[in-house]
Amino acid sequence: MIHSLSEAFSSTILKATGASSLRVDSVIQELWSGYGQILRINLAGGTRHSVVAKHVQLPLNQEHPRGWNTNLSHDRKVFSYQVETNWYQTWGTRCDRLCRTPEFLACDRGSEDVLLLLEDLDASQFPVRLTSVTKQQLKACLQWLAEFHALFMGEEPLGLWQTGTYWHLETRPGELEALEDDLLKAAAPRLDQCLKEARFQTFVHGDAKLANFCFSAVGDKVAALDFQYVGGGCGMKDVAYFIGSCLEEEECESNELALLDWYFDCLVGALNRRRPEVDANAVVAEWRGLFPVAWTDFHRFLKGWCPGHWKINTYSERMAKRVIERFL
Repeated sequence: MIHSLSEAFSSTILKATGASSLRVDSVIQELWSGYGQILRINLAGGTRHSVVAKHVQLPLNQEHPRGWNTNLSHDRKVFSYQVETNWYQTWGTRCDRLCRTPEFLACDRGSEDVLLLLEDLDASQFPVRLTSVTKQQLKACLQWLAEFHALFMGEEPLGLWQTGTYWHLETRPGELEALEDDLLKAAAPRLDQCLKEARFQTFVHGDAKLANFCFSAVGDKVAALDFQYVGGGCGMKDVAYFIGSCLEEEECESNELALLDWYFDCLVGALNRRRPEVDANAVVAEWRGLFPVAWTDFHRFLKGWCPGHWKINTYSERMAKRVIERFL
């Protein structure tokens, strides 16, 4: 069912696009836990044929699919939409063709809902969504992350999450409490501290899974969306999370070194172009050692949040065991 747009929101869309009329075409996606919809809107009379509207509506009844219905969970989601709006209004304009994101067009607020209006990436030559990737497509995403991390290296995440990602320890006390792996639970604060205290900090996308990347028809170019959890952090959090979202256990283990080499080659090139004052080799030296820590940190969240999740596998368990031995 398509939620209707208010006259005020419709007016905002027409004014921002110069169109004479609009029609809600389809629901692209339902937002997590019933917090609204992402809509494709067709336009007439302007320069754009379509736009995408993220229509956030606070639910009367929270229905989290895994049962985490708490005030903290609700507050986290509400703040995440504020962060995403701040991102597009303040920071997203700095992204370029090498770390492509949707163009921000407008924002409007009602009494209990928010409209975020964005460029339609389908209409801008990024029409493909994937559930599995070729090596070329995987590398394109890692290159995007490298460019993104280089662009925002050393920036203060004003208006964003101070600590990016949706799983970091401060916002997930319930999942930590539910974690039955005693050694991992004991190590969790140290893992979090290690990532926060890394010398080199940047902005992390915060939810850099395959579903949040849009591909060109050929698959060699990519754009990213969904910036609800963008904020400060070590870039390895994005890289570990992304690789885990794409590959099965055996593929992760056999491709880990080559994928990290590719990412770091891209990062060094991007830093040399974008931030020549930063010692790129020092970044690589520090972050390589933090990749297993970032992987284990997400593994910690998963085991508390959903102990039967498919990403919990022997590869992750072995990596976590090695990392925990360093901290305990």
